[in-house]
Amino acid sequence: MTATNKAESLRRRKGGRPITALTAYDYPTARLLDEAGVDVLLVGDSLGMVVLGMPDTTQVTLEQMLHHIAAVARANPQALVLGDLPIATYDTPAQALATARCLVAAGAEAVKLEGGTRQAAQVRAITAAGIPVVGHLGMLPQSVIQEGGYHKTGKTPDQAAQLLADAEALVAAGVCAIVLESVVAATARLITRQIPVPTIGIGSGEDTCDGEVAVVTDLLGSFPWFVPPFARPEANVADVIRAAVAKYLARVTNR
Repeated sequence: MTATNKAESLRRRKGGRPITALTAYDYPTARLLDEAGVDVLLVGDSLGMVVLGMPDTTQVTLEQMLHHIAAVARANPQALVLGDLPIATYDTPAQALATARCLVAAGAEAVKLEGGTRQAAQVRAITAAGIPVVGHLGMLPQSVIQEGGYHKTGKTPDQAAQLLADAEALVAAGVCAIVLESVVAATARLITRQIPVPTIGIGSGEDTCDGEVAVVTDLLGSFPWFVPPFARPEANVADVIRAAVAKYLARVTNR
């Protein structure tokens, strides 16, 4: 299936079977998640924190994103490979398109950017070139320094109205889906009802969106030093690793 067909298939999931999306940053993880049947593999700039040890996503570079997108793409997954445009690489429509083309050349089949109305021109430039775009509204990790931390959004009527206006602007510009991060449940549900493309939630309540995205290290329990309050670990890989290493140390040192 081509990238365009995958993106269109994602768009058609609106109101249907919920969309599943997980982050992936390397080849073996991408293969395992794809074999399990995940719909979307997001090469997120969250890799700055859970792979590279940065305090947030604001230090992630384009070169780092390209490195990890290429690794995931080598798995040749059936899932849609979605790559984040890193901070300060889509400030203008021309820059956004140039960055999106770099991600596609590395293996991304669609790109994601943060922001609403102010990013509409960037979205139009990218989609006009035939590259599918996913929007990202609510809590914007690339803006964490300006915002003074990670906060829930859409809590007041004015905030909800602005998020809906942002979502509608992104839809008009041509996005095939929108991620809603840390949006209060009532507002996430409102946006999901009002727009014609799928919403994919993270930290935005249960059964409020058309799908869900999770950071794979949160799901697997492989990054125990920080777990977001909304995360739902399904395994404890950190302890499995510790136990395996302990057995290795015992075997080698006691021989």
